[in-house]
Amino acid sequence: MPDLEPDEFRRQGHQLVDWVAQYRTSLPSLPVRPKVSPGSVKAQLPRELPEQPSQALGDDLIALLNDVVVPSSLHWQHPGFFGYFPANASLLSLLGDIASGGIGAQGMLWSTSPAGTEIEQVLLDGLADALGLGREFTFAGGGGGSLQDSASSASLAALLAALQRSNPDWREHGVDGTETVYVTAETHSSLAKAVRVAGLGARALRIVPFTQGTLSMSADALADMLAKDAAAGKRPVMVCPTVGTTGTGAIDPVRDVALAARAYEAWVHVDAAWAGVAALCPEFRWLLDGVNLVDSFCTDAHKWFYTAFDASFMWVRDARALPTALSITPEYLRNAATESGEVIDYRDWQVPLGRRMRALKIWSVVHGAGLEGLRESIRGHVAMANSLADRIESESGFALATPPSLALVCLYLVDREGRPDDAATKAAMEAVNAEGHSFLTHTSVNGHFAIRVAIGATTTLPDHIDTLWDSLRKAARQSGG
Repeated sequence: MPDLEPDEFRRQGHQLVDWVAQYRTSLPSLPVRPKVSPGSVKAQLPRELPEQPSQALGDDLIALLNDVVVPSSLHWQHPGFFGYFPANASLLSLLGDIASGGIGAQGMLWSTSPAGTEIEQVLLDGLADALGLGREFTFAGGGGGSLQDSASSASLAALLAALQRSNPDWREHGVDGTETVYVTAETHSSLAKAVRVAGLGARALRIVPFTQGTLSMSADALADMLAKDAAAGKRPVMVCPTVGTTGTGAIDPVRDVALAARAYEAWVHVDAAWAGVAALCPEFRWLLDGVNLVDSFCTDAHKWFYTAFDASFMWVRDARALPTALSITPEYLRNAATESGEVIDYRDWQVPLGRRMRALKIWSVVHGAGLEGLRESIRGHVAMANSLADRIESESGFALATPPSLALVCLYLVDREGRPDDAATKAAMEAVNAEGHSFLTHTSVNGHFAIRVAIGATTTLPDHIDTLWDSLRKAARQSGG
C-alpha cells in the first residue's frame, strides 16, 4: 500500500499541527454551533472514492477541514461550550495521542505492549492515591485500575464481573432471569444499555426512589427494595450510585448505598464519570465518602481531566474480578509472560480484545499540567459556577432548578408567581444558542424544562460567563420575563 515516507510525513505533519494550533486560536471567533441541516455535509462531498492516491494529501485534508469540517462542526473545545459535559481535548493530551498513534501498539497483552501496560499501571496507581481512593484500589493493594474507552464500557465490565461473582455458573449458563440491578431515574442511560447488552432485559432494572426533596438515591428505599426482591426469589446483582449525574449533578450517598447492598453481596459500582476527578482537590474529597466500601469506581479522563476522547479511568477492589468474568484465551494468545502469572493483560479487564496505548496521553496531561495545575483549573470552573448561581438567585425572573453541583448550574425562567416557565426557558436557551457565542443544553427537573450550564472547557474564563449571563438576561427580557 502506498504510504508516506517519514520525511514527507514530517512535512505534512508540521502542516497539520500548524492547522490545529490556528484552529484552536480562532475558536473564540467562531460560532459554537454550526448552521447546518441534515444532509448538508454529504452534499459537499464527492460520491465517488478515488482510484488513485492524492498527490497533495496534506493540502486536500486541510481544504476539507476548512471548507467542510469546521463550518459544519459543533465546536466542543470552544470557550463558550456549556452543553452536555466538557469533552476536553487539551493540546497537552494531543501530544501523547500523536505518540501513541505513531507507535501503533496493540496493547491487548503485556507481551504485545510491555511499556503501555506498565505505564498504565503506574499512572492508575498514582491517580488512585491522588484521588484518595485508598490502597485497596491499587495493584499493590490487591486491586488495580485500567483505562476503558468510556464510562459506558466501564459500567458494562462492572456488570459482567458482578454477574460472575453473583453466580459462578454464569460463564457457562448465562443469566437465569432472577438478576436485578438498581439505579435511579437520574442514572446515566449507559446502565440501562449495559443491562440490555448483558441479556438481563428491562425487567431486571430497578429504579430506586430519591430521598425526599433531592434527586439522590434513597438508601432506605434501596434497602427496602433489596429485601423485597430477595424475598421474592430475585438475586440483587449490582447497585450503581452516581457521583454527579448527567442531568443535574446529583450525588448519591455512596456510603449508605454500599452498606445497604452489603447484606445481599451485590456489587457496588460508582459512576463518577464527570465529577470524580474533582476529588483531586482536598476540599472536594467528600465526594468519595464511602468509596472504600464499593467494588468498582469510574471517572472520565476525557471530561474534566482534559484528555482527548476516549479515556476513562476504572478501578476495582479485586484485581481478579474482571479477568474471572472476561478472560478467554485461545491458543494464539498464549505466551510465557501471561502464563507466568506475573503480568497484567488488559484485554481481560475490558470487553474488546484490542486496545490502544491511551496511557501516553494521560502521562502527557499529568506531567504537562501537574496535579496542582489540574486542581487549580477545577477550582476555577467551580468558582465560575458559583458566581453564575449567585447572579441567578439575585435576578428576578430566574431561579435555580437545583442547587449548583461543582461546575454544573441548572436554571429556569420563572413567571411572576415564581413558577417555572417551560416555554420561556426553552425560548431563552434557543436564543442564546442562536447568537453563536455560547452553547447550552437542557434537562428535566421535576417535570420542568431546565437549562444546564456545564462549565469545564480548558479555555473558559469569567468573561465567557459574563457573556452567557448577559445573553440569558436579554433573552428573558424578550420573552417578557
